[in-house]
Amino acid sequence: MSDTARTPETLPFGRRVRRFMADRPLIPLIILLIGLVVVLEILRPGIVNERWVANTIKFAIPLAILAGCQTMTMLTGGIDLSVGVIATMSAFIMATQVGTHDPAIAILISLVPAALIGLANGIGVGIFRVHPLIMTLGMSLIGTGVLQVYQRTVIATGSSIPDILAWLGTGRTYGVPNALALFVPLALLIIFILRRTGFGRLLYAVGDNEKATRIAGVHYWKVIVALYVLSGLLAGVAGLLYVGLIKAPSLSLAVPLLLPSVAAAVIGGTSIFGGRGGYTGTIIGALILTVLATLLTILQMPEGSRRILFGLIILAVTAAYIRITEDS
Repeated sequence: MSDTARTPETLPFGRRVRRFMADRPLIPLIILLIGLVVVLEILRPGIVNERWVANTIKFAIPLAILAGCQTMTMLTGGIDLSVGVIATMSAFIMATQVGTHDPAIAILISLVPAALIGLANGIGVGIFRVHPLIMTLGMSLIGTGVLQVYQRTVIATGSSIPDILAWLGTGRTYGVPNALALFVPLALLIIFILRRTGFGRLLYAVGDNEKATRIAGVHYWKVIVALYVLSGLLAGVAGLLYVGLIKAPSLSLAVPLLLPSVAAAVIGGTSIFGGRGGYTGTIIGALILTVLATLLTILQMPEGSRRILFGLIILAVTAAYIRITEDS
């Protein structure tokens, strides 16, 4: 029998594992999540129970929503650095408007600046071709200044959290976090948009090859404007849900979630160079970061050391995930 008729040589085990992981990128994320939970249970026996799971989910949901903004933005090759400020702004405006308006009206009012900042980002990036990092950073600074001015005008009015947001943020029904009633439909909508709609396909196409999409007749600026308006609205919703969980509106409420939202998207498999990724992995990435934060808290590390270790772990996890799933 000739050499050409022989069956191909069996691939090495490591190569087969990498190929298997590359075809099923969620598996290493799920393994990592389970591993962190096991380590947590070993360090603090009995901590992993129904209440802990519910609390972990409640804190992971606002992060997952903000990470959804980053996922869609990163698919086009950008990063939205304004989502933390947008979320904070929506939460603060809503909390200070509840005293003079019906809660539903206050919520709608709070989402207006979120949409406007998203529109400004979209116009800057899509029409005037400002780099996404610069544009969104600039709008975050402008938003912070506007919020500080706004605070001075309502400083005497006080603030309160509507019952519906408190119910969503902190409540549980039969042990299940009420926040899932909002998050599950929202997550399914994002996944549907990315997988089943023309808009979602355009996000991937723009990130993969912007020049080719232009030649194909795609109006780039329309895609980008729609993207950033959607990102702004999602960030506003995340802020409303987060303030319902924290119950303490402030001028820096959701700002600390900005970098973790980027990390959750990257850990979830979304490329910062665009054209590759998905929201399902991002959700698992948000859960991983939330469990990791709990783990570092249990280790009773100083805040500075926690941040250093948190950053190193994120880099290591991301590098390992890319190496495992990138079949070469």
